[in-house]
Amino acid sequence: MNDWQLDRDGFCLLEQAVPAESIASLLVACSRAFDDDSQGVRARSSRGHVYAARNLIESIAEVTTVWQRDPLLPFLRERLGTGFGLVRALFFDKPPDRTWALAWHKDTSVAVKDNSITSASFSRPTTKAGVPHLIACDEVLKQMLTLRIHLDDVTDENGPLRVIRGSHRSSNSEGECLDGAVDIHAAAGDVLAMRPLISHCSGPSKPGTTRHRRILHLEFAASSTLPDSVQWHDFVRNG
Repeated sequence: MNDWQLDRDGFCLLEQAVPAESIASLLVACSRAFDDDSQGVRARSSRGHVYAARNLIESIAEVTTVWQRDPLLPFLRERLGTGFGLVRALFFDKPPDRTWALAWHKDTSVAVKDNSITSASFSRPTTKAGVPHLIACDEVLKQMLTLRIHLDDVTDENGPLRVIRGSHRSSNSEGECLDGAVDIHAAAGDVLAMRPLISHCSGPSKPGTTRHRRILHLEFAASSTLPDSVQWHDFVRNG
């Protein structure tokens, strides 16, 4: 069922893929890491809540291990092959005092060691939180898969992710357009698997909510090798 849905729609939801004790451990690890702003990768709300954080592979050990167990490890191996690895880890929240929205987009930016290399497979070099990034071609992105671990329950109240079915086939694909848009409701511990090229957005939380919407966003690639000697900024091998 997951294979069929991921191929057809570009996403699938793995219910209760991360146990409650692991979610609690991740929340503690994130809180501990976010208390230290020395790396300058955190964005905070007016009350001090972190609503975005980058480069978590370097600062939170648990992001390199939480997926290396059932059912996530075999799920990733079946779809990416045995040589896959974790290449980027991000954190997002919509704290009650600092909600936000994100327009429709596809995840085409990848973190690399050197973004000055000339390659027909990459373009538009940028630097995010001190890390070089490039826009990758479709061939690279099609060999990637994202897991979004829900650290909180997500309902209409706290700004769920919205995706467009079938929009993952290329950078120009519109899929079913807005008629195929789906809100991703989830419980803490559910994991959304999605292809980077799927079109997605999210709206703000509803006024007066007391809910957070904390997500651990993990990006995986099938191979440690990229075209034209470009290198991943990080590559954490499975197993």
